[in-house]
Amino acid sequence: MTEAIPTNFQLLINGRFVDGSAGFSSVINPSTGKAFAQSPDASEDQVAEAIWAAREAQPKWGMQSPLQRAVIMRQIARLIRRDAEQLATVLVMEQGKPINEARGEVAEAAEFFDYFAEFARRIQGEILPSDFPGEQIWIQRVPVGVVVAILPWNYPCGLVSRKVAPALIAGNTIVIKPHEETPLTALMMMRLFVEAGVPDGVVNVVSGAGETVGAALVGRNDVDLITMTGSVATGKRIMSSAAGHLTPVSLELGGKAPFIVMDDADMEHAVAAAVTSRYMNCGQVCVCNERTLVHRSRYDEFVERFIAMTRTLTVGDPMKTTTDIGPKISSRERDKVEKMLAKAVADGAEIAFGGGRPQSKDLADGFFINPTVLTNVTPDMDIMTDEIFGPIVPIMPFDTFEEAVAISNNSRFGLSAYLFTNDFNKIMAAVSDVSFGEIYVNRSAGELLQAYHVGYRDSGPGGDDGVHGLDKYLRKKTVYVNYSGKPTAGLMPFR
Repeated sequence: MTEAIPTNFQLLINGRFVDGSAGFSSVINPSTGKAFAQSPDASEDQVAEAIWAAREAQPKWGMQSPLQRAVIMRQIARLIRRDAEQLATVLVMEQGKPINEARGEVAEAAEFFDYFAEFARRIQGEILPSDFPGEQIWIQRVPVGVVVAILPWNYPCGLVSRKVAPALIAGNTIVIKPHEETPLTALMMMRLFVEAGVPDGVVNVVSGAGETVGAALVGRNDVDLITMTGSVATGKRIMSSAAGHLTPVSLELGGKAPFIVMDDADMEHAVAAAVTSRYMNCGQVCVCNERTLVHRSRYDEFVERFIAMTRTLTVGDPMKTTTDIGPKISSRERDKVEKMLAKAVADGAEIAFGGGRPQSKDLADGFFINPTVLTNVTPDMDIMTDEIFGPIVPIMPFDTFEEAVAISNNSRFGLSAYLFTNDFNKIMAAVSDVSFGEIYVNRSAGELLQAYHVGYRDSGPGGDDGVHGLDKYLRKKTVYVNYSGKPTAGLMPFR
């Protein structure tokens, strides 16, 4: 049974739910190609009001003990679980991922709050000895202040929690801008935050286009941190805007993950992981298997197995639990992927399986594209160098481990990589030589809360999750404490 969805979506500014002063925008269901809801568009004045509210609320929120903040965060987690099916339903309708994946995303959204609530007793500073007697040096970790979070469209529920939870436990306040194509889940979550007891101004959400609302947020001089997950182009624009005010920026951008399969790999395990890592969320994940590299001695076997498993996948209505692959987020994104596929074929790649769009009349109005396997690809093809972000997988052979590593590293991206082998020496060599921030060895995709999701090069400066992800929401303050009763100002210890 489909959960009823709200009919009135509003911004949250300073604890009040308000309409967007700039009007409303239609939210399109990518499964049908039709609008099913209206999302409020914030004005620049409302952006300023949200930042002001966060600025006013931060000192009091930051003065609360982390344990007090954690109580509210655990209540948020409980409420997300209570309303999980409703959130998952709206998530499917606005983003298009299969309902099973949507339920998993909502469950993870709750986990973020429980996990970071555990840091209530773990935000530690340092005490260092001074060069002077009767003096200590304290290095405290304190809130950065006001955080702006810019969210993508591929995980509109989970990314709210990924940004908000660590910001809150650290004592910050936050202004969120969900992606204009998928704002509804974030707007729904705001009601849960208020119900959980989040004080006015601590969490605010302003939705609207990146060119207006996003630009207004990242160009201000009264923001202390900008954290963004999204495209490389948008990340570069944000960094450029923030540079004028020297605002710290944390960016988690695109990826072009290599999936290396050695000759000694467990082929059944490797194929299953490669399929999952390519097709989850219709390939719209920054850690997806974007280029599969298989040792030549196992290449034909791998391709045959991969196609056989791909053939079993169901492309269809994402509200059905039997669906494996839903639509692309938009017609624009679908057209982009189709152009990439056509260019690859023109460059000499061969379609070994799939291609085109589903023929079912029930899917004709949605933004669906069939899973597609490409062979006869070379490392210099655009399909092997540019992020696809769709259910297209190029598979190419290699002869040596060193060749596979060289092909992998020859990329402007550096987020995630995969390696399947039972050779411990090669595993350790990959740990050393594969220049990516995240390496999955003998497993499929899926970062964990306690790890650190980080990339190199065009995949962005910054990262999320775990103690290292929390650290960006804290800044250090050094305090020299002289309790000797004697002045030390201007004196050097050796004099």
